[in-house]
Amino acid sequence: MKKVADVFPKDFLWGGAFAANQMEGAYLEDGKGLCVADINEFRNDIDIQKKYNEEVTSAYIKEALESETKIFPKRRGIDFYHTYKDDLKLLGKDGLGMKTYRTSINWARIFPNGDETQPNEAGLEFYDALFDEVIKNGMVPMVTMSHYEMPLYLTQHYKGWYSKEVIDFFTRYGKVILDRFHEKVKYWIIVNQINLILHESFNHLGVPEDAVDHVTEAKYQAVINEMVSCAQITKYSHEKYPDVQIGMMLCGGPAYAATCKPEDVLAAMRHNQMEYFYGDVLLRGHIPGYAIRYFADLNLNIELTPDEEEVLKNTCDFFSFSYYYTRLCSKESFENGNGVYRNPELPANPWGWSIDPIGLRTLLNEFYDRYQKPIYITENGIGLYDQLGEDGQIHDSYRTEYYKAHIEQMKEAIRDGVDLRGYYAWGPLDIVSCSSSEMSKRYGFIYVDLDDYGKGSGKRIRKDSFEWYKRVIESNGEIL
Repeated sequence: MKKVADVFPKDFLWGGAFAANQMEGAYLEDGKGLCVADINEFRNDIDIQKKYNEEVTSAYIKEALESETKIFPKRRGIDFYHTYKDDLKLLGKDGLGMKTYRTSINWARIFPNGDETQPNEAGLEFYDALFDEVIKNGMVPMVTMSHYEMPLYLTQHYKGWYSKEVIDFFTRYGKVILDRFHEKVKYWIIVNQINLILHESFNHLGVPEDAVDHVTEAKYQAVINEMVSCAQITKYSHEKYPDVQIGMMLCGGPAYAATCKPEDVLAAMRHNQMEYFYGDVLLRGHIPGYAIRYFADLNLNIELTPDEEEVLKNTCDFFSFSYYYTRLCSKESFENGNGVYRNPELPANPWGWSIDPIGLRTLLNEFYDRYQKPIYITENGIGLYDQLGEDGQIHDSYRTEYYKAHIEQMKEAIRDGVDLRGYYAWGPLDIVSCSSSEMSKRYGFIYVDLDDYGKGSGKRIRKDSFEWYKRVIESNGEIL
């Protein structure tokens, strides 16, 4: 009998992940248009556990565009657009030692409005230079085509992904960047965390809630339109660039049954199915029966033409997911809007995100059993408050303890037979938070001296965890 591996593969990709909208800044520079993240407001008047990107109305968009007092931190990020060469040195072979670097292309840098027929050359030139620098620093680029960076114009004039016209706009964008960068970038994720149509609804889908009659129906129609476009891009890539790998990505984090009651077990299964639904479509090539029933039970009228069904057969090459926390699901919470809630048995960070390393091993096994495709963990990390000590340093043993526990469970999953190819810590360099648009929620191994209001020197300071992760990479996961 063949033995399974008990160590990380020799060519395992240790790296880190970022999103363009959370770090680049320069939000109107070199012809860039506004994107949806550019109107994510920072608020300091609400409980931190309730900070997230809510539904957006047309009135809010108008107010955000006209306001001179609201704070939109993603417009400034950490000024990576101008500091990327120094930052990549810190992350690459002569610094942290990352083997791979995941980032996104800001769609609105390439097509400022989204519906143009010709791309913005200045935007393409920036990413040419960026990817050259990533490679120069010894890192393999993995690039996300859409990471909450839809041109804002498409939300105002086309109702975002709800409009069928956007299918062709995004497909055009995907073809342009594949044509331009396919020799430098061999790993692509088309859409970041495609299952987040509830928690990151407007950020992801760009559908103003007052622009549609039935918000839930519009969201599912929008994400199916998006998946059709993903399949069109996959088909194009497979035909023109067979050496390029196309992946799909979920926000991972299973819901456990709240009790051992069969009704709760069934509810958790049904909840999880509708989280994995997107992987089932993009990796198996069709709409599964449980989803068809789910739409029917909710009286959702979802349109999918025979031609669109046919194009969905163009499936991705690898599976990827983010992992931050797990939740509980009961019959009652499921019937009350597919809801999940925090597990009281688990510790959590200040934002209420539970810490569950064993859940990562569980999920790796579940996903590999389901898809039998190579897997990359494309985000994992913990947002915490960091304070500079009297010595001007960050002593963050709490962060290394978190990562150590999760990497141990990754190794156990490899011993279980899971084909795990790479691991991307989220935000190795501190960036603006996605869900709360604040700097004080920090994930990085490198501290960035900026506060929630953009004040500070911008200086980059290596935390204690920097040397720890460097040793992990150098030892290929053997020294934790």
